[in-house]
Amino acid sequence: MLRGANAINLDSKGRLTMPMRYREYLFEECQGMMVSTVDITLNCLLLYPLNEWEAIEQKLRKLSSMNPVERRLQRLLLGYADDCQMDKNGRLLISAPLRLHANLDKQVMLVGQLNKFEIWSSENWDMQIADDLSSSDEDEFLSDQLRDFSL
Repeated sequence: MLRGANAINLDSKGRLTMPMRYREYLFEECQGMMVSTVDITLNCLLLYPLNEWEAIEQKLRKLSSMNPVERRLQRLLLGYADDCQMDKNGRLLISAPLRLHANLDKQVMLVGQLNKFEIWSSENWDMQIADDLSSSDEDEFLSDQLRDFSL
């Protein structure tokens, strides 16, 4: 399971060092091969272990290239998709176009989301969390499925 929020730094080459607690799992699960792409609704990146990304690609393959909305989704997710190989030190290079898209600078947040990570600039993460916590419209926040969800 990929979970937790981790404050990490990008080095001068645009590499992030994966926290130790994920490394063994990622080497076992996908030999350190990952794919990063844009989030189409939020100002962050998505980072998938390769096996999880391949499941996304199968779903994208089923979309019609003749439908403009489906084609736009394919174009964004696949067009920005970038293979990332974790090195023996647990570092991953985030490409310049992806760093630019998510406004990544030195300080970033790596946030586990079960089967993937989100990568946020620290500033955007703080704004997103503040927005999420201040949301007072319960009807907007709670879908039918969440109404039955118990913690």
